[in-house]
Amino acid sequence: MNLDNIKIIGFKANIDSIDDTLKLINDIKKDDEIIQIFNADAIVSVNHIIHGVNQAFLSFERGVNLANDISVEIVLRCSAQRQISKAFKMLGLKEGSMNLCVVLINCEDYTDQLSSIFTYDESVLVPDNEKLMEIYQINDVEINNMTIEELIIDKISKLTVDY
Repeated sequence: MNLDNIKIIGFKANIDSIDDTLKLINDIKKDDEIIQIFNADAIVSVNHIIHGVNQAFLSFERGVNLANDISVEIVLRCSAQRQISKAFKMLGLKEGSMNLCVVLINCEDYTDQLSSIFTYDESVLVPDNEKLMEIYQINDVEINNMTIEELIIDKISKLTVDY
């Protein structure tokens, strides 16, 4: 699969129903396209997303994927988790008000369609280091040696090494 076409967009949302929201998203995309929605509060950077997506696709190519579905694998890799429930708790949709990081992979630009569902707001993609340290359980010793982005990318890479 070609990963040259990745677009990352920020939105604010009020999710009444996760299932209804996912259905709206699935109705937008074509079969071979991926629209992945993350809790933006748990995303440190574009590099975080690109590394996680890349690792997910590589895991399928190598036959070491942790999930049977590429979208679930992307969530696992970006969350640096092996357990699907933990990954979705960190990065998944929740009912109520939340910040969204929407990743379009090999898609048309669906910003307008998504803006009819959510409120376009790139500011949600600005990382909150304290929140990220809590979400990814990063301690003060770790943060003194590496940036949060480096630490999260390292955790994603360790999923492959620890396999």
